[in-house]
Amino acid sequence: MAENCKNCNELITGNFCINCGQKKYKRIDRKYVMEEVQYTFLHANKGLLYSAKTILKNPGKTARDFIDGNRVRHYKPILLTFVLSGLSAFLSYKVIGMEAMMRDYYSVMHMDSVFMQKVMATISSYMSLFMMILIPFFALATRIAFRKSGHNYYEHVVMNAYILSYYTLISIILIYPLMFIFRHSSSAIPYYLMQASVWITPLLLIWFFKGFYAEKSWMTILLKVLIILGLTLLGYLAFILLTGIVVMIYVMMNGAEALQSIQPR
Repeated sequence: MAENCKNCNELITGNFCINCGQKKYKRIDRKYVMEEVQYTFLHANKGLLYSAKTILKNPGKTARDFIDGNRVRHYKPILLTFVLSGLSAFLSYKVIGMEAMMRDYYSVMHMDSVFMQKVMATISSYMSLFMMILIPFFALATRIAFRKSGHNYYEHVVMNAYILSYYTLISIILIYPLMFIFRHSSSAIPYYLMQASVWITPLLLIWFFKGFYAEKSWMTILLKVLIILGLTLLGYLAFILLTGIVVMIYVMMNGAEALQSIQPR
């Protein structure tokens, strides 16, 4: 039975308005609420699991399909990054206890500054969250490296959301179980496992961009990844320099007490 859309007054002959897309009016009752709950949870979970599966199988192709318009079955990449980064932080902090683990390690390694111990331990525990914050910068680096490939900056933001999702999934599936097993170890195994998750990043980037730009040779992809890593290193050094300047200004403005607060104890 046809009726006018409650949003734009267009005549609806099907289930949705062809003008604004609103669903045909249906009174809110028990069945309506149950259908909405079912759709919200099952559809979201289905999209998340489907995206996670395709990312693990071929992250670059998954990102390329999404950017090229094949999006209906995929979880939104930015939202996926938030979900996986949150899960990673929860597992790292609450389940593995990485912050305390890393603080103990840095203490054993004679990092005398309690302040730096806390900083490094916090970064280790929330690595995915820190990387998520840096996605706009990573997107700039990949955009420069692949500037002739025809994708704009915002498409590179989506690419890097997929890259981070891939990195986080690999960490959750492969690295975190091992860290959980060795969490009470007196050796440096947990630290080396964390470092391994960082050092495999170039390999993940090569695999991702070869899947995304399948028409490019492996050598071309390798050279582009080296450019990305070089730009990232320059950005990191600039960040360290900026941090040093900020600390210096802080000390100059607050005097001896500020200096004592950041000195080794």
